Amino acid sequence: MKFRLLTILAISLMTISAFISGTEAADRYGKQKVVYHINYPGGNDDKAYKGAMRNVQNHINAVGAKNLDLKVLIHGNGINLLKSAKATGALQSAVANLKSQNVTFQVCANTLKGKKLGTDQLYEVFDEDIIPSGVAELAHLQSLGYTYIKP
Repeated sequence: MKFRLLTILAISLMTISAFISGTEAADRYGKQKVVYHINYPGGNDDKAYKGAMRNVQNHINAVGAKNLDLKVLIHGNGINLLKSAKATGALQSAVANLKSQNVTFQVCANTLKGKKLGTDQLYEVFDEDIIPSGVAELAHLQSLGYTYIKP
């Protein structure tokens, strides 16, 4: 009796695993609108930034780039991600790779002003990437149905 129950459980788990893998995972999750919020209090933590970029890539891998409207919103000390990416190969590659998959990076104008930074001091930030206020933009995106994620 126990053996039969364990066999049924094992087959069920294999079926569930097969269902979740590959393109079926994209079907499972459907279309998503997501904003990743980067503003680490520590400031200069390349390990945390790399982890956050890995989270974003894992999200894309699971759902599929075509099924995602994904934004990375940066303000406060999170700006150091793009400062580090200007000089660091691994972060630079991660950001470039995500941008190539239609991930939008948004940068808070208040942060740039407060930290006296220009877009030339950041990796691949252009005028169209600047938003007036990071926190106001987060609230706005959530009102539009974006799911908030804090990696």
